[in-house]
Amino acid sequence: MDRAAPRFTTLGCRLNAYETEAMKELAARAGLDDAVIVNTCAVTSEAVRKARQEIRRLRRENPLAKIVVTGCAAQTEPETFAAMDEVDLVIGNAEKMRAETWARLAGGPDFIGETERVMVDDIMSVRETAGHLIDGFGTRSRAYVQVQNGCDHRCTFCIIPFGRGNSRSVPAGVVVDQIGRLVDRGYNEVVLTGVDLTSWGADLPGTPRLGDLVARILRLVPGLARLRISSIDSIEADPALMRAIAEESRLMPHLHLSLQAGDDLILKRMKRRHSRADAIRFCQQARALRPDMTFGADIIAGFPTETEAMFENSLRLVEECGLTWLHVFPYSPRPGTPAARMPQVDGAAIRDRAARLRAAGEAAVAAHLAAQVGRRHRILMESPRMGRTEQFAEVDLASDRSEGRIVTATVTGYENGRLQAE
Repeated sequence: MDRAAPRFTTLGCRLNAYETEAMKELAARAGLDDAVIVNTCAVTSEAVRKARQEIRRLRRENPLAKIVVTGCAAQTEPETFAAMDEVDLVIGNAEKMRAETWARLAGGPDFIGETERVMVDDIMSVRETAGHLIDGFGTRSRAYVQVQNGCDHRCTFCIIPFGRGNSRSVPAGVVVDQIGRLVDRGYNEVVLTGVDLTSWGADLPGTPRLGDLVARILRLVPGLARLRISSIDSIEADPALMRAIAEESRLMPHLHLSLQAGDDLILKRMKRRHSRADAIRFCQQARALRPDMTFGADIIAGFPTETEAMFENSLRLVEECGLTWLHVFPYSPRPGTPAARMPQVDGAAIRDRAARLRAAGEAAVAAHLAAQVGRRHRILMESPRMGRTEQFAEVDLASDRSEGRIVTATVTGYENGRLQAE
């Protein structure tokens, strides 16, 4: 009888999705079958609850398959998942990236019964992150390249360093080689990803900075049409990165910022390293260097001890920084973090503040889209009739275009958060 191929379920961030693609390759090489792998997220208690719910659903749908749980929630609280009757094996974030893990898992039907049900080591002891690079995760037009993992900072609301470990960087030469292969395969855009991207290089010889990596990629891979960087910590933006923003047209004018709040006391209680003035100053400087720059940002609503006046400072930050693409997170306590022990904000107030932030974000998007009408944009096609501008706005085209190509079109209007163009 034919054996079923392993099924993968991914919860959480883009980096998790990237690593799921790497696990698929490792599982295929090992010859694993009849398994369901759940790659979990630990960013909030709700994320862990959803992981448990998903595991129970998958067991009902796959009564005979081995269920393997991995990812950040498996790393931070392996006992939670090992105690579930539905789970056969729990593996950590380091273990999931090792070929030998998958070889052992594919070793036979009795493997799980012969070994411990939990394979989770100390993530803080991991020093290398380059062993699982893959070519081409993303769409046919855009590929994602992980250049960094882990985080050395300890924000009071965040459990992720305990799921990802300390910061580790992929050497620049390895990154350049991979991007070169992606360009040879026809990709027009590459996105650099990581947990704390602006810490890239701190653990490498000579301590290069992210700007050095960006400059090296653009210099050594001249065929790359577009380079995009994902979420950054603006306070760590180095001079080379600012030069690239000013001088490199192939570096996309879109930055997603890890701001989290706009009130200085809340930022201090979050243990962030920037102030409100720092955030505003960075956005002003970046836009002065690149007038077409757009910003996204993560902002938390209702962090412990946040008053209405403190929240208003975050709300005003949308306008004062000129933010366009907001990711709003209603605060929820994460057990094991210092913020969970702080005085909490009423749930109704949190929901109200999150709604007001989202409304401000929707207004900012509408203003940005309205300003594009009549302008010509270079659009990377993600499907025959949908692509994205350099500033990452979605565009619907009036006629079919070649997927993966960069086309030039004039914006004629906008609707439902998308531009229309011909």
